[in-house]
Amino acid sequence: MKTPLRLVVYSLKRVRTLVAAMALLLAAFQVLLIVVAVSIQSSNSFEQLGGLMPPFVRQLLGPSFLSFMSFSGIVCLGYFDPAVIGAVVGLAIALGTMPTSEIEIGFMDLILSRPIARHWIITRSIIVLMICTATMLVIMMLGTWVGLNFIAPKDVAWPSPHLILSLALNLAVLMLCWNAIAMAIGSAARRRSAAGGVAGLGALAMFLLDYVARAWQPAERVAWISPFRYYSPFELVMGNALSKKNLLVLLGIALTGYTLAYILFSRRDISH
Repeated sequence: MKTPLRLVVYSLKRVRTLVAAMALLLAAFQVLLIVVAVSIQSSNSFEQLGGLMPPFVRQLLGPSFLSFMSFSGIVCLGYFDPAVIGAVVGLAIALGTMPTSEIEIGFMDLILSRPIARHWIITRSIIVLMICTATMLVIMMLGTWVGLNFIAPKDVAWPSPHLILSLALNLAVLMLCWNAIAMAIGSAARRRSAAGGVAGLGALAMFLLDYVARAWQPAERVAWISPFRYYSPFELVMGNALSKKNLLVLLGIALTGYTLAYILFSRRDISH
């Protein structure tokens, strides 16, 4: 058991700087959003801001538009902003292709020269993803808490702790899903760049498909294949509960991806 634990610790050390920097940036972004929300609230500009939104944005947001154009909605934006989603999904893909990188540089030969079963390589990567995701989102939520308690006025409606936790959990499951997809692809690929590129392009294609389907009815027919279709932050902002069906679909995709990763990695040639 000592060897797998050491491998987990070593892997965490390799990515600690990247994860810490991203976590601090996301926390700072949350504080900045609260500053923006306070400024808009103090000038009573939410109605004017809503009027400036083009019709296709209103159609894209649907009934959640009015909830979004509020102090609470602006504060919650950091948990589903496209740039944030792109960053965290990119991190999930990078962590998912870690075994591929170790094979490519020959480090996997050194790892497996020790008494460790192959399945620990995939298990290690899943553990690292979970620890990094939890750390990053906890720091992000801490940034939200600091901003609300030290910057936000007391006479406006804050987003509830349950809402913030639900948004963070929703984002974490999305990361888990794309990490599993990247790991399955990486377990069959010879180069990390190829695996990451395929997973990244796939994520972009699925995001755009979901984006288009929300505003163009014909695309709805195939939108179900996109994992982003089951990522529902707008419903949470509207006050709805976190959809168990959507969570189960994303977790099902993740479980399928990890199962494929275990199978493919156990059968592949690790020579480089």
